[in-house]
Amino acid sequence: MQNDIKNESIVCSEKVSSTDDYDPHLHRNVKNPTNNWQTFAHFLKASIGTGVLAMPSAFAHAGYVNGVLLTLIIGLLALYCLHILISSMYLLCKQQRVPYVSFSEAMKLGLQEGPPFLRCLVPIAIPFVDGFLAFYHFGICCVYVVFIAESIKQLVDEYLVEWDVRLHMCIIVIPLLLIYSIRNLRLLAPFSSAANLLLLVGFGIILYYICSDLPPLSERKPFEDYLKLPTFFGTVLFALEAVGVILAIEENMSTPRAYVQPCGIMNWGMCIVLSLYVFIGFFGYWQYGDEALGSVTLNIPQSEIPAQVVKIFFAITTYISYALQGYVTAHILWSKYLSKRFKDVSKHTLYELIFRAVIVLLTFCCAIAIPDLSLFLSLVGSFCLSILGLIFPALLQICVQYERGYGPYKYRLIINLLLLIFGFFGGIVGTYVSIADIVAAFSK
Repeated sequence: MQNDIKNESIVCSEKVSSTDDYDPHLHRNVKNPTNNWQTFAHFLKASIGTGVLAMPSAFAHAGYVNGVLLTLIIGLLALYCLHILISSMYLLCKQQRVPYVSFSEAMKLGLQEGPPFLRCLVPIAIPFVDGFLAFYHFGICCVYVVFIAESIKQLVDEYLVEWDVRLHMCIIVIPLLLIYSIRNLRLLAPFSSAANLLLLVGFGIILYYICSDLPPLSERKPFEDYLKLPTFFGTVLFALEAVGVILAIEENMSTPRAYVQPCGIMNWGMCIVLSLYVFIGFFGYWQYGDEALGSVTLNIPQSEIPAQVVKIFFAITTYISYALQGYVTAHILWSKYLSKRFKDVSKHTLYELIFRAVIVLLTFCCAIAIPDLSLFLSLVGSFCLSILGLIFPALLQICVQYERGYGPYKYRLIINLLLLIFGFFGGIVGTYVSIADIVAAFSK
């Protein structure tokens, strides 16, 4: 009997030891891996989109003091949540001895070993997380359609003829179908690098406009009415978070450890992103005040050549981002659910391209239904990102650390419970205010 117990303990200790020795990063077999520079380019492109151009409008709902402080707080919270999400996924990979688990699979595994009262959620974990991820990135693509069409409209209005923005949406459907047919992140890397160069030039021109002939700062409000903060919350979350793409980028890395190191790609990238967002938001609000529109490119003079160039540049970069953001929606829905329904593997490529075309047409229809940029992105940010970016990562770490312990004074549990409260409150209030604003806009 004692020998059996001894042998069992040896087997258990060997199992623990082998689990501890297993490094998921070393066992990944990515078909087309990206190097660190390609990953960094993807990260910046995924994080710096139309959201940064909406920051002056966001500051108009918070005031310049509130805007700076709250943007930094929300940004640091978002970064912290990304870190705990990726670290929890790594622990689960290590425990399961698999190279990678998706966000939804991690939630399922986490709930299985988490507090007993949460285990009833296990059966719905995967479709629930996948659904939110797919819907969120679908929503981003809808916003991008509106932004591209608005940018083109201003140029066409100036030189040719004034058309409704919905007609411009019809024109850009074909180009969107073409770039969305690219199914490989590695093939998109050169486009991301080129887009980042255009962004650099574009931001230089925008900074020239928003920093020239500034009015007295006393004309702007340091603090806005707290009732406007939910719209600010949704806009900033939309601008900062791109959970699905950030995870997809990490999954496709050749050296994933470099992503989450203290001086790694994610921390450096977020420092650049946050600095840019605060700078654009502060000076854009200082320049335009309450007149700041859903994209600052819509505020700069329509008749001047530099302003027209920057609108072209941002339309091109957003066009490229459409394929990057839409990659998540197509990858989740096609690879995990739809491809299994077609037994003829030789036709999978054709069917996937047809499915991608359907996604493009659906984003086009949604954009036509709600062509107001600021209202759309605030709704998407409040509803989806409070859940994906704050609630799910906090809940996952609560479950993963349930048997491992929460540290001294259970500090991890306390932090995650606060994140859950903040995410629920911000999401519910932000979504309600965004829907109320959309209803008010349509009833005019």
